[in-house]
Amino acid sequence: MKDVLLIKYGELALKGENRSFFENTLVKNIKYALRDFDGVKVEKTHGRIYVECEKNVEEAIERLKKVFGIVGITRAKEADLDLEEIFKAAVDLMKSHQGKTFKVETKRPNKAFPYNSMEISRRVGAAVLKNVKNMKVDVHNPDVLLNVEIREKAFLYAGVIEGAGGLPLGTNGKATVLLSGGIDSPVAAWMMMKRGVEVEAVYFHSPPYTSDRAKEKVVDLCKVLSQYGRGMRLHVVHFTDLQLEIYEKCPARLTTIIMRRMMMKIAEKIAQQNGSLALITGESLGQVASQTIESLYVTNSSVSLPVFRPLIGMDKREIIDIAQKIGTYEISIRPYEDCCTIFVPKHPATKPKLEKVLEAEEKMDYQKFIDNFEEEVIEI
Repeated sequence: MKDVLLIKYGELALKGENRSFFENTLVKNIKYALRDFDGVKVEKTHGRIYVECEKNVEEAIERLKKVFGIVGITRAKEADLDLEEIFKAAVDLMKSHQGKTFKVETKRPNKAFPYNSMEISRRVGAAVLKNVKNMKVDVHNPDVLLNVEIREKAFLYAGVIEGAGGLPLGTNGKATVLLSGGIDSPVAAWMMMKRGVEVEAVYFHSPPYTSDRAKEKVVDLCKVLSQYGRGMRLHVVHFTDLQLEIYEKCPARLTTIIMRRMMMKIAEKIAQQNGSLALITGESLGQVASQTIESLYVTNSSVSLPVFRPLIGMDKREIIDIAQKIGTYEISIRPYEDCCTIFVPKHPATKPKLEKVLEAEEKMDYQKFIDNFEEEVIEI
């Protein structure tokens, strides 16, 4: 008998012929999350993944909670396929729980085991009643649900720790996120990572109008996001010269949308260089002037790559709730402005016309900035 962590996953089981690809990627991501742990063994067998961890089990669980594709983690007992060994494991497990009532549920994928599920549950329940003081059976509303799974070995567990869910990172390609220091874009990046997308980030830095503290915010946001993946690459683009060009030569009402279009063009160039097939933004419909349908249409026309906006139908409260859950909110609200919040016109256009925007852009030579932008690449 030994202790293991039983990894549960949800929609991966529905992937048909591609299931092994998703499972193998999840195993790889689990091994990466626990790469600096000694004595770790990860094994995949018949719809389950098991992790043996000799030390720092609680820390291992905390890391596994951030691995996309895992819907649940439970501390389990592994026993030989012998009733007496299963009884010992059940008693040992139930002695560690504080509940007064319990119920046993058994799954028996291994049909070679000579007892059916109901018989196993009945016998295990009897062993618990005999050997664990003050425990009673309650089949309707038990304090503790004792699960028994009969596979190549017997696995017993009670209680499941919620995981991040979603799909394993790396199963759905790569995209580049336009990451500001605000609340929204880190949440958008996290939501796409949850769907299996590897993410690189682009941040537009405008010194001296934006401080190094603003850049540090974005670096710290990437550090949080990288805990859900396998590290992250951040492109810090120096945007001051192009931003001043926009504000000097373009109509004030159009500066916000033109600035956004220039950011998209540069982000697309970086995305194409790093193998990304899409861009990600934190835009939510109607939240600010640059996020109306008309503005989004004009923004989209600046690039050829698809643009994913996972927050498009969310309100601010919903976005904040996720930011607090994933650990980015407190960083995002640090009082250091990014380049999107400086030089904001008093009356930005909320329903810009594409032809008017293109006409305004002809007044400046933006292509030279896009072709020759300076960037700092930070590996996180």
